[in-house]
Amino acid sequence: MTNLQDRDFERELQFQASRSGGAGGQNVNKVATKVELRFDVQNSEVLTEEEKALIQDKLANRINSEGYLQVVSQTERTQLRNKETSISRFYELLRQALTKQKKRKATRPSRASVRKRLEGKKRQAEKKSARGFRSDY
Repeated sequence: MTNLQDRDFERELQFQASRSGGAGGQNVNKVATKVELRFDVQNSEVLTEEEKALIQDKLANRINSEGYLQVVSQTERTQLRNKETSISRFYELLRQALTKQKKRKATRPSRASVRKRLEGKKRQAEKKSARGFRSDY
């Protein structure tokens, strides 16, 4: 897999700005700082078919009914910084989706770790049993 930043995703990204919600005073009510990044996964010329399938599968909850991958940013005070944030988040999402997960090797706990766990349980049991009322029978 080549570096994602080396590919030319910029021409396939669509941006839409709108007013952010939430607190922020007058600035929130006047300035369109919220940025929504949209990327058409299926019609992308930059991705291979295999990569498209992986992205469709792993990022299904972020892809809307029209097939667009959406990333929204409204945390920053300027539209430019929100745009930069959404682009970096977009690349991070693609990187995570296209990274192959390592196969998990089944392992057994070491003898020392088992002994340590059992000793801890025994100590805890003794501590709790010492709290109870003891009468002389």
